[in-house]
Amino acid sequence: MTNETIKSGNDHRPVAVITAAGRGMGEAIARELHGRGYRLVLMSPSGSAQRLAAELGAVGMSGSVTEPQDLAALVQLAVNSYGRIDAVVTHTGHPPKGDLLEISDEDWLVGHDLMLLSVVRMARLVTPLMHQQGKGAWVNITTFAAHEPTLKFPLSCAYRAAVAAYTKLYADRYADNNIRMNALLPGYIDSLDHNPAICETIPMGRIGSVAEIAKTAAFLLSDDAGYITGQNIRVDGGLTRHV
Repeated sequence: MTNETIKSGNDHRPVAVITAAGRGMGEAIARELHGRGYRLVLMSPSGSAQRLAAELGAVGMSGSVTEPQDLAALVQLAVNSYGRIDAVVTHTGHPPKGDLLEISDEDWLVGHDLMLLSVVRMARLVTPLMHQQGKGAWVNITTFAAHEPTLKFPLSCAYRAAVAAYTKLYADRYADNNIRMNALLPGYIDSLDHNPAICETIPMGRIGSVAEIAKTAAFLLSDDAGYITGQNIRVDGGLTRHV
């Protein structure tokens, strides 16, 4: 089937773009949205997103969220394939770690491009399309530590907090255009290997699952969450303490 055939058909299923979609939480979200009838456009730095796309009957490409040309190509792939974008899930890999004052300028800039500018650049690319459509929804995957920083993850804490602020600013700007943006803040999730002792710090007493993250993301993108925007939703088993 050609792209023009896809675009000119009567398929009204929503289209979702997902970055870092090849494994872990990104893959789980892709599978959940596929099960709910979304048409998918997937990207990851390796070939894993393309393999997943082939399995799910979606489209995919290899690329990095730190490269503006890759983000532009991803959006163009969605438009060429399906003619619209209804939902975007911004997800990334993990930034460099280190002692707070020993992190180099270069690593800070990596974190800046990876976690913050990737969201800003995608918003610039996709918002005009959603505005024309009269509707759209975003979920930015960040971290529980965005609001309770820890020295274990300096770059992640600093830039994910910036994404939290951007999420609110974007929501304020585009809410009356029926475009929603929320951030999802995972706690300790089974996409990574965690020391079992960490469970003692979690009120629910267990590590979360990628499936739980995926279902929350799907809800936030759905019309069931149609009056939710500008929020930072913690999915952490009660780990964070602030109210």
